[in-house]
Amino acid sequence: MSTPLLVQALAALSAPALAGATVLGLRVRRERAGAAADRERLTGRIAELEERCAELERTASCDPLTGVWNYRHLQLTLDREIERSRRAEHTDQADGPRPLAVLLLEIAGFDAVLAEHGRARGNAVLRDLAQRLAMEIRRADTLGRYSGEEFLVVLPDTGAEGAVQVAERLVWSVRRHLLLDWSSGTRAPRPAGGNGLTAAVGIAVLPEDGTHAAVLLRSADGALAAARASGGDCWRIAPRSGQSAAGPREQPGSAPQRAPTAERDRSGKPGSLSACTGGDPLPQPVASHTPATVAVPRDVLS
Repeated sequence: MSTPLLVQALAALSAPALAGATVLGLRVRRERAGAAADRERLTGRIAELEERCAELERTASCDPLTGVWNYRHLQLTLDREIERSRRAEHTDQADGPRPLAVLLLEIAGFDAVLAEHGRARGNAVLRDLAQRLAMEIRRADTLGRYSGEEFLVVLPDTGAEGAVQVAERLVWSVRRHLLLDWSSGTRAPRPAGGNGLTAAVGIAVLPEDGTHAAVLLRSADGALAAARASGGDCWRIAPRSGQSAAGPREQPGSAPQRAPTAERDRSGKPGSLSACTGGDPLPQPVASHTPATVAVPRDVLS
């Protein structure tokens, strides 16, 4: 076969192959572009699902009325901290488990707020007060709504003396907090005796008052009942065997006499302040509950 005829024959045979290669290349490019678009879409969907999951987890752990932690989160946190304290007994603690304090706080006088302002505005007052209480604890502490107008505070690495300081500060904050007011006129003067609200606090400490959540909560509830029976606006610490509940009225100016408990550093640590509260707590607790040490928001009315 002559050379021209051979070239023509090869050209005729190669044309379909070139066309097929071109089509195949276009198809591969389209598939790669589609795969990249699918990956981008899936990445966006995963990010959206992660955000929704985080939102669901947050709402499942927060009290919808007050914005602080709810009962479920309090139970999980208390169980975790008790296990952590008891585990330390077998590791770095030679004198027993690490201290852990539980405060059960009940607000009294809230019925008058509801009668004067109604349920909706009364709920706003309760939320504002809960936010204020959340600012009075460390980041390592946990404050949540236990039920109704009751709040539970879990204080890791805290013995009786540190728990008493926190209780005094919370009692003072409830009594002196400026309540929200929706009147359009001139602000009414603050009552000399406070805002009409008082708090009773029951304190229980691990291991003296129990090493299980149910026992600690029962001890704190008994101490709260003693504080309530004393007229409120005070704290009581769970009594030891054969003792009565101790508080500031029995021993003014000093903490109750308890067995020595190892006090941990109460400086600011990463912890459990509710993400719903919308603000950071004080970097470390103040030494006393005097008015000069508690910041009061300017945008609330007396």
